[in-house]
Amino acid sequence: MGCSLNFGVIDWEKLGVEITVAITGASGAVYPYRFLNHLAAEPAISRIHVVASASGIRVLNEELELRTLTLNNLAEKILQSDREKIEVLNNNDIGAKIASGSFPVDAMVVIPCTMGTLGAIANGVSRDLIQRAADVTLKERRKLFLVLRDTPFNLIHIENMRLVTLAGGVIFPAMPSFYHRPASINDAIDQFLYRIMLQLGLKPSKAYRWQGSKVE
Repeated sequence: MGCSLNFGVIDWEKLGVEITVAITGASGAVYPYRFLNHLAAEPAISRIHVVASASGIRVLNEELELRTLTLNNLAEKILQSDREKIEVLNNNDIGAKIASGSFPVDAMVVIPCTMGTLGAIANGVSRDLIQRAADVTLKERRKLFLVLRDTPFNLIHIENMRLVTLAGGVIFPAMPSFYHRPASINDAIDQFLYRIMLQLGLKPSKAYRWQGSKVE
C-alpha cells in the first residue's frame, strides 16, 4: 500500500518576516528603542528575535532611565504594543535557535553596534550569541546591517568595515539626515530608522521620499 505525501504550496507572503535585532553597548539607546517599536507595529513582521549584551542592557538603563530593565522584562519596558511579536534571547545562549543557519531568519540588524562587535564579526569570531548570529547571517547570505555609533574612526575600524562589506554585510552608520526638515530629534531618528526598514524590504508609511529640488 503506497503512501502519498502532500505538503501543499507554501504562501511565503503570509508567513511574515522574521528579524533578529541585536543591541550592544554603544551609546544611542534611543535607536533600538524606537526601532523595535516601529518593527513591532509593522504588519509584515511576524517575529522579532531580540538579543542584548550585558553592556547593551546597561546603556538602555542609563540612557533611557529604565533602571529596572532586565532581559526578563525587556519587551514590557521597551514595547508600547505588539509585545507578542518579541522573543528575547540570552546573549550567553550559544545554542539558541538563531545560532543555526537552519533556522529561517530573514535579516539581522545590530543597533547600535560597538566597534568591538564590528571587529569580532569582521574576523569571524563567535564568542556570544550576537556574534554567532551575525556570522550565521553572513554565511547564509542573508541581510546583515551594522548600525555603528562611534566617531571618529581609526584605520582598524575602517578595515573591519571593509571586511564586513566584502562578506556581504551593510555598514549603516547612525547618521540621520536633515533634508526632510525634522521637527524634533525623534523625527530625525525615525526617518533614519525608516531607511533601515526600507533596506529590509519593508514599506513604512511615514518614510520620507525625496521628490527633487524645486528650481526657481
